[in-house]
Amino acid sequence: MARRRFHKLSDAQQRAIVRAALDEFAAHGFNGASLNRIIDAAGISKGSMYYYFDGKEDLYAQVVRVELGRLFESAGPFPVPTARDPDGFWSELERQYLRLMSGLAASPKLAALARDWLATSASPALRSVQEQLEQAARPWFEQAIAAGTRARAVRRDVPPGLLLAVVFGMGQAMDAWLVTQQLEPRALRRQIRVLMKMMRRALSP
Repeated sequence: MARRRFHKLSDAQQRAIVRAALDEFAAHGFNGASLNRIIDAAGISKGSMYYYFDGKEDLYAQVVRVELGRLFESAGPFPVPTARDPDGFWSELERQYLRLMSGLAASPKLAALARDWLATSASPALRSVQEQLEQAARPWFEQAIAAGTRARAVRRDVPPGLLLAVVFGMGQAMDAWLVTQQLEPRALRRQIRVLMKMMRRALSP
């Protein structure tokens, strides 16, 4: 994680460091990225970098958090579906997922970061960050599953914890495949529809 000292920097200074790191990680991936190049691009000293972060993994995790946060912010709010019928429920989820992935596709650097993140998070240190992000998202997914159950769109014969594990597993596979594709908007919409139908078949009563 970023040290508290980093968060005491001005917004402009934080953005300069994150922007330099995003450029480097997007271009070279975590393993190929050079911390020295990031330091030079950000216009800070090596001592300053280690004053703000313990190392490259912590910086990478901060970039992922910040950039994914911006993606969700730019995509707009993601309310829990309120539809009372199965078709309406799954249509709402499909629209939200399309909105999110369209935002990702519109940013080549962020898409490159996402591809590398999905491949690199097998590292124990980065895996812990991924688990933190999953825990932050967990309440929304739990509420969505409950809403789907009420709308008769989600099965009741499987424990909620198992349903959540299936959703996360399938969701990660869908995300990992989509970020490796360079799809035009129409093709992206078509593939997301196919993927959401797969998810619906797995979770429907």
